[in-house]
Amino acid sequence: MKIDWRAAFQIAAVYIGTVVGAGFATGREIVEFFSRFGLYGLGGILIAGYLLIFLGSQLLRVAAFIGASSYEQFNEYLFGKLFGRLINLLMFLMLIGVGAVMLSGAGAVFEEQLGMSKHTGVFITLLLTAAVMAVGMKGLFAVNVFVVPMMIIFSFILLYFSMQLPNVLSNVAKMSESAKWWEVIFSPVSYTAFNLSLAQAVLVPVAAEIKNDRTLKWGGILGGLGLTVILLSSHLTLVMLPEIEAYEIPMAVIMKDLAPGLYWVFLVIIYGEIFTSIIGNMFGLDRQIQGYVRVPRLLTVTAIFIVSYVISMVNYGTLLSYLYPIFGYISIIFVIFLWMKPLPAAGGRRK
Repeated sequence: MKIDWRAAFQIAAVYIGTVVGAGFATGREIVEFFSRFGLYGLGGILIAGYLLIFLGSQLLRVAAFIGASSYEQFNEYLFGKLFGRLINLLMFLMLIGVGAVMLSGAGAVFEEQLGMSKHTGVFITLLLTAAVMAVGMKGLFAVNVFVVPMMIIFSFILLYFSMQLPNVLSNVAKMSESAKWWEVIFSPVSYTAFNLSLAQAVLVPVAAEIKNDRTLKWGGILGGLGLTVILLSSHLTLVMLPEIEAYEIPMAVIMKDLAPGLYWVFLVIIYGEIFTSIIGNMFGLDRQIQGYVRVPRLLTVTAIFIVSYVISMVNYGTLLSYLYPIFGYISIIFVIFLWMKPLPAAGGRRK
């Protein structure tokens, strides 16, 4: 079975675009799980990178092997029907919560960086999301294939400028005195678990469309590698910023200081990354609701938008710092079960 490299890169782009959401693109998520630990956070990123590569490929290949078309079917395969339904309920609540965090992040971009109303930013984002959802999965591919390479390029640009600053080595090697040992150990695992459990809402339907085992394997590897590179470059940039936990969008603050000429372009890229993850979440929620209740899609999408809008009015940084770690620890059980599932034989497919 030949590898379709074009499809593999598309899968990698969707994988990266789904994970690189509001918290990742703005820098808040990386601060929360890694950068606030200083040098320990660098080790955590290497662990998370390995897990993202290995388990991302595993998720895609197993989903295609069992012929799952939705993450509900995938979870029922991993956990069994009874426990799988409980996991799916938790997933539904997590998708709503994370969708709200991302909408709040979009609003924070408009409020903190553009001086506009947060409500305006959220409303514009919802309108754009509805437009892409109307196009379907092709719209999701198109947005990610454009935005993801730009995000990687700008991560390297920021890293280059930050490496020119004085005291680079001392900032990178700085140890966190307030870090608790259990936070340092569990952060990379909970980060990976949280992102993979949510990414399955998009990756499982993608695997159902592609089906080619080797293409899916390399799509997961390339996507995991891309995420690791962005994580590393973003972390090495963020540790240069004093009091990084004080900012809602630390990456934009750094860009404004180091490369003001590229600031506005970078802001568009940040917003684009937030936008791609919002689309992925809304797709996942819509598919799950449609699987249980046969109602017009317009009604389900409207209901999702209203609930997400209400929750998104809570402060972005507050939402992220409380919800993301909680969701991460809940998701660890998903990673354990995924790790334990044997990979299908090359080219194999369950009948």
